[in-house]
Parts: sequence; structure tokens; C-alpha cells
Amino acid sequence: MTNKRIDYSQLTRKLYVYILLNAVAAVGLVLSIRFLIQGELGDWIVRLLEDIFYLRRLEAMMIYQYVFRNNMELIIFTAIAISFLLLCRIMISKFATYFDEINSGIDILIQNEDKQIELSPELGFMEQKLNTLKQTLEKREQDAKLAERRKNEVVMYLAHDIKTPLTSVIGYLSLLDEAPDMPEKQKEKYVRIALDKASRLEHLVDEFFEITRYNLQTITLTKKHIDLYYMLVQMIDEFYPLLAANGKQAVLHAPEDLTVYGDPDKLARVFNNILKNAVAYSEHNSVIEITAGLSGDKVSIAFKNTGSIPEDKLATIFEKFYRLDNARSSDTGGAGLGLAIAKEIVVQHGGQIYAGSDDNCTTFTVELPALPELDKRSS
Repeated sequence: MTNKRIDYSQLTRKLYVYILLNAVAAVGLVLSIRFLIQGELGDWIVRLLEDIFYLRRLEAMMIYQYVFRNNMELIIFTAIAISFLLLCRIMISKFATYFDEINSGIDILIQNEDKQIELSPELGFMEQKLNTLKQTLEKREQDAKLAERRKNEVVMYLAHDIKTPLTSVIGYLSLLDEAPDMPEKQKEKYVRIALDKASRLEHLVDEFFEITRYNLQTITLTKKHIDLYYMLVQMIDEFYPLLAANGKQAVLHAPEDLTVYGDPDKLARVFNNILKNAVAYSEHNSVIEITAGLSGDKVSIAFKNTGSIPEDKLATIFEKFYRLDNARSSDTGGAGLGLAIAKEIVVQHGGQIYAGSDDNCTTFTVELPALPELDKRSS
């Protein structure tokens, strides 16, 4: 990343003007003192000596000659020293004024005041940086509050959702306990329902752990060459029970020699989260198409399913703890972390993930850097 050079020209120009004016004033002061001592000021000093000490003019002129005229260099040196100190004092005061302005701007940042930071024109570069920092901090605070609110909502929803299957499990187990002579067919039905509800309860508890893991984890990558085609085929096989239960199927379109360089566990999680999302929100008895291939210097993997996402929500579905409104009505609705985690993993790989949707279909696309030519030949 290249460092942008800051334009200090206005500030330095202003300071140069101050220095020049003060230097001219100092030289003028020294020359004035020299001229006055040798001119009318000298006569005035002689008359003052005559009046105060009752001296004759000749005596007063001799004192003036020994004290002032003979020590002219010392007097001028003293004048120069005083002028220099005054110049330094003025410059320090000016710098102190700038620091006071910057300090006031930082106070606005610290106190989070709802107003713009305004500095002197020559500090325009600093004013711009402070206001940019202020906007960045405000946005981060808003994002943090939004994420916290979403997390609290998700926790509240999960806590409520946990209660429902738990009540069902307790209810059906109580029926089995109270009626030991229950017909075998009815008993099997109650046991199956209780087992289904217990599985749903386990899933919801896992969501609670997912929230904690997301806040604590640091994503680290262990990259190696991956047979991407085989990974996608294996993933589809693992999803077969979930797909078949809803009359859905996943179809893969990809060359068998397609490879990518990355962390296999992390990328598998990305693709699992996207396919899980597609299964949850696609229509029953529909086909989920997975298309992968090499496009220029990128490997592209697209997941297309029926169903649409409103345009105003496409930009937020990758934010943590974000769930579509109908997620709670679905047994697969989770904590809203799957796509957020997928985005972080893809970005760590130097790629990007995005979604597009129309009235009929939704497509999630993952783009990852392709292998270098040398790596392709050696894989």
C-alpha cells in the first residue's frame, strides 16, 4: 500500500509568513535602536542625564559616550536576543493554537459529539482526517449496535424456539411413561416424534455455541492443493438426506480436473453454508444447480436455487446475525452466521462472495484466485 503524501504547503506557507514578518520586525527594531541612539534619542538621553544628575552637558555627553556609544554592539546584541526570544514566543504561541484546535477536535471524537470538527484553513488536511475518523468510528459504533441488537434478537428467538421442542419432548416422553401398555404402533410414533424434536433441540443448542465461537474465533488458513470437483461431489452426497426429505436435488456442472489452492476445511464450510442456505430457502421439489469453472485468473463457484431475495436485503445477508424474515418459520433457520462466516473465509483467501436475485432464482457466487501456471502443472 502506497502512502499518500500529505499536503502541508498551506501550513508551511503560513508559518514562513509569520517567520518572515517577525524577522523583518526584529531587524527593523535593531536598526531603529541603532539609529535612535545615534540620533535624537542620543540627545534625549544626554538631556535626561543633565536633568536627573545635574550634570554639565559635556559630562553628560561623556557618560553617554562611555555607556551607550562605546557599548553599541552589546546593546544591538541584546536587542537581537530579545527579538529572537519574542519571535520564538510568537511561533510557539501559534503552534500552541494549532495544538489546541487539534485537541478540541480529538475531544469531539472522544465525547462523540454530534458536530463536525473545524480547524484553521492551514490545518485542512488534519480536519479532513479527523472528520473521516469520526465518520468511521460512528459507523463502527452503529454497526456494533446493530450486530448486538441482532444477536440479542437471535438469542431471544433461539431461547423461544428451544422451549417448543423441549416441551414436545417432555410431553411425549410423559405420555410414554404414564401409559406403559400403549399400543406398539402408537409408541413408535411418539418415540419418533420425540426423537425428531430432540434433534431439533440439539441443532438449536449448536446455534448458541456457534454464536460464542464466532465472537471468539480467529480464522487461520492452512492452504494446500484441493480437488475442488471431488469436494463439491462429496458435499452433495452429504446433503442427500436433507435434499431428498424436501424433494430437492443438487446438480453439479464442473470439469473433473478443477482444482483450487486454499484451506480445504474452511472452504468446505463456505460451500456447506451456502448449500445449506439454498436448501432452506428454495422451493420444494426444485433443483439446486452448482456450477464451477475457471474464469480468467479466478475459480468461480455458483449456487443457483429457486426463490428470490428482496433487492434491499441482498446487501445485508452477509452481515453477522442477519436472518431473512422467514428464517424463523423454517426448521433450518439458524443464528444468521453462516453467510457472514463464509464471507470472512473467502476474503481471507483473497476472493469475494456476492449474491444476485431476480423474481425466480437466487445465485450465490464465490470467486477465488486461480492457481499459478506452475501450480497447475504440478497438481
